[in-house]
Amino acid sequence: MIDIIERDFSIDEVVGKAKRPEVGAVVSFLGTVRDDGIESMELEAYREAALPELERIRDEALNKFSLISVDIIHRIGSLKVGSNIVLIVCAASHRRQAFEGCMYVIDELKARAALWKKEILSEGERWVRP
Repeated sequence: MIDIIERDFSIDEVVGKAKRPEVGAVVSFLGTVRDDGIESMELEAYREAALPELERIRDEALNKFSLISVDIIHRIGSLKVGSNIVLIVCAASHRRQAFEGCMYVIDELKARAALWKKEILSEGERWVRP
């Protein structure tokens, strides 16, 4: 599953779908809004560019790390501290593949996907790269 959504997601549901008989490892990454002086965050995406790029990143990870599945869900909209932002779930036969694949996906997502965030602070706002 590759998706950009405004609602929250079920981590258990995505991880559960990744489990199958040939899977020996499921690694997940959950990014959340942290309290580093911000009050909230607004996330935006250029869907027409972001979704195909996330699909390319998934396909690269599947091939490069021999993964069985990769799921990427990224939220957009206004989020409070503690809210879920992004979920990446990588399933593989072995743990090293799953861990390395998951790290690759989040690093490439942050570098390549058309996603932006605006941090809302008590003294104003600032746009930053996710």
